[in-house]
Amino acid sequence: MELVKYDEMVRAIAICESVDEVKDIRDKAIALEVYARQAKNKVAERKCATIRVRAERQCGLLLKDTKKARGGWNAGDQSCGSSMAPQDEPKTLSEMGLSKKESAQFQKLAEIPEDIFDERIQAVLEEDSNKPTASKIINNTRGTTGSGENEWYTPQEYIEAARNVLGEFDLDPASTEFANRAVKARKYFSIDNDGLTQSWSGKLWVNPPYAQPYIAQFMVKLVDEYSSGNVIEAIALTHNYTDTKWFHCAQAAAASICFTRGRVSFINPAGEKAAPTQGQAFFYGFVMVPACE
Repeated sequence: MELVKYDEMVRAIAICESVDEVKDIRDKAIALEVYARQAKNKVAERKCATIRVRAERQCGLLLKDTKKARGGWNAGDQSCGSSMAPQDEPKTLSEMGLSKKESAQFQKLAEIPEDIFDERIQAVLEEDSNKPTASKIINNTRGTTGSGENEWYTPQEYIEAARNVLGEFDLDPASTEFANRAVKARKYFSIDNDGLTQSWSGKLWVNPPYAQPYIAQFMVKLVDEYSSGNVIEAIALTHNYTDTKWFHCAQAAAASICFTRGRVSFINPAGEKAAPTQGQAFFYGFVMVPACE
């Protein structure tokens, strides 16, 4: 599937006004996904899967906004069609070719704000040879760099480069005992004592978990702590999510930002390297900060 056709399908999904329309796109995406898998074309398969899950979310939005069919559905099941004359009887789920389980799942997708939905898709796509599904997007089942595990660590050379700039680190607010053997921060917070609920101060090294909503929460807190005068200096390493609100907030606040040439191969506790499909960014600073939402 060519990129231009992919973009066209994304736009077509966004303007669909009936479940029948968007379900037709979904069904075609499923067929193309199967074909791509048989052809062992991973890139095309992942694009088709992305189209499918976007169509499912749009279907959920339409289902949430329309009437219930009389006699055909239980409470909570809704019909399709963005506009319908009073005399028209809405279709049942069965008539639309949807199960109750699919209806519930699609409406759960629709409850996810669009920007977070997009970030979760991107997060799944970063996983090596993985593809989006409704359940992954709903449950946000993704680790820091795509293994399904949250513990992936920055290679030593990048930590040392940051140390050359800041000197010793006073705090790493998103770490583990194992990770801090390399970072050597005077203090660190782990998942057990939740750095998001703690006060930050001094010079920080920050490599937050890259899953949503945590990455946005950590970066917004970093900007807020600097604005409050608690953080003196910091370097933060993230993926280059340049289309997200939190990234623009952090970029506006940072004294400087450095994009990697190539990608950082993060390491798990067993010493295995990850293969992210996206580059990274180092934020340094910060300066006079804007309000972050």
